[in-house]
Amino acid sequence: MASAIAPANPTAAPEAISGIEAMRGVGAQRARGFWADAWNRVLRMRTAVMALVWIGSVAVLAVLAPIIANAQPLWLEHLQPVARGDQAYSPLWRSLTATDLLLLFGSPIAVLAMWLPMRTPRSQRLAALIVLSVLSILAAAAFQLFTGWIDAPGRSERVVELRSWMRTPSEWWRPIALAYALMLPLGAVATLLPFTRSWWTRALLVIAVLAGVAMACGARSTASRTNYDAIVMSEARGEIRTVSTLVPWSPDRTRSELILVPPLRTVAQAFDEKLERLTESVDRAKLAQARAEAAGRRVDAMRAEDDQRQLARQRSQLETEWRRIEQTSFAGRRFILGTDSNGVDVLSQIIWACRLSLSVGFVSTGIALLIGITLGALMGYFGGWVDLLLFRVVEIFMAMPVLFLLIVAAGVLPRNTYVMMAIIGCVSWTGAARFTRAEFLKLRGQDFVQSCRAVGLPLPSILFRHMLPNGVTPVLVDASFAIAAAILAEATLSFLGLGPDDQASWGKLLASATGQTGTFLWWLAIFPGMVIFLSVLSYNVLGGALRDAIDPKLRKAAH
Repeated sequence: MASAIAPANPTAAPEAISGIEAMRGVGAQRARGFWADAWNRVLRMRTAVMALVWIGSVAVLAVLAPIIANAQPLWLEHLQPVARGDQAYSPLWRSLTATDLLLLFGSPIAVLAMWLPMRTPRSQRLAALIVLSVLSILAAAAFQLFTGWIDAPGRSERVVELRSWMRTPSEWWRPIALAYALMLPLGAVATLLPFTRSWWTRALLVIAVLAGVAMACGARSTASRTNYDAIVMSEARGEIRTVSTLVPWSPDRTRSELILVPPLRTVAQAFDEKLERLTESVDRAKLAQARAEAAGRRVDAMRAEDDQRQLARQRSQLETEWRRIEQTSFAGRRFILGTDSNGVDVLSQIIWACRLSLSVGFVSTGIALLIGITLGALMGYFGGWVDLLLFRVVEIFMAMPVLFLLIVAAGVLPRNTYVMMAIIGCVSWTGAARFTRAEFLKLRGQDFVQSCRAVGLPLPSILFRHMLPNGVTPVLVDASFAIAAAILAEATLSFLGLGPDDQASWGKLLASATGQTGTFLWWLAIFPGMVIFLSVLSYNVLGGALRDAIDPKLRKAAH
């Protein structure tokens, strides 16, 4: 008896095989793994693909933010010979910080490591990338805290000597060596984690990652920025020639002359409109002075005269500034999404805020998963009084009003990105704990768990190497919703003025939509609000798609 199998070429005739060959699996397609099959089902959903495109776009903007939106020129060339310094250089490259370098070089390496064909399974590569990414974040944060400590005023003479030793320009290797020495304890701890089978492989990966982080942190311990106003004036005098980035503005670039510029206006149009408004204000002040003098109100007349002089002085200063930049390329630059009440470009802030939202979303969710999975595994595995005691802790955190807890914590603790990540992660772990507990309660009576106990495996191996992979599915689905909740929490804190002071934020932009005078500024409400809405919606859609792809009951109902 013979049977036919589908050939590789659909147009070719099917090849006949015997029944014995069919029993041996000849011509049978290799079955996909569980996660590969679930991912393939997600990619069949149009809404999930759209959500992935948006999330990927936000991630690309977060990585390339200093290249896309930066007031520092991409390239600067002196048109005349210079006595000191470089004839041509990149101010943008010199302004990049250690975080910028790690993202610009580390992200492509991570993508290639995941998608290039290798013998190592993708699941193991993903685990290694997660551990190494956490190691990079902790190492960079440790060096940043150390440099902030030694740069603080009032330190001892030894600390001052260490600072001068590290910041010697001719000895560029000193901060790199110091950074690597500070990161070695973290590397020793990371080597003990079994994210690869071979100890030597783990050691080599940790050494390579720490070397890259140390080079980035040490080389950019003091990032230099070129004076932007000096660049504009030099270009106006014809001394230099510059090449700008796609969006030639930065979140830290403020100009009082460019406050509240509507979208699609150029710098020249913004100056013309402000000069026109100041001229109208001067005319109104003159009219008010004339009416007050005619009515015999001397105090009002003097007040109107003072206003007139002040407005005339502002107009004169604005005209002088305009004459300085009128012939430069700066005058023709356009604000695509307008400016805020500080004169900062909105589009550049939205692009740079992608970093804050993604980092807070992923890092805080990682912290929540670490806490929730650990406590949930202990509750589900042991049960009894352990489950009773720990679940009371879960119920206490569930009963707390999360928003008010975040507001109080953000108001008391230092306002920086790391503290915000820790705050959000430490109050949003209850969902992961409950899901893990429910799965482990079902798994602890299974035969493979009893076999692990019988052979005497240690408890961490039973919980996290054998039971967790079989019960992590609902936790990973919930993680997508947790990322969306973390992004929304960060936007809420920034909207209330409790976010990081030194970083652009979608919530901070949204809060400035009413303006200082109470006037509604539509471009400061629509664009940041739309970005927040689409980001939160995308993660929720992706989480729903994963749930539908993983749950066999939902797949059966869909068919």
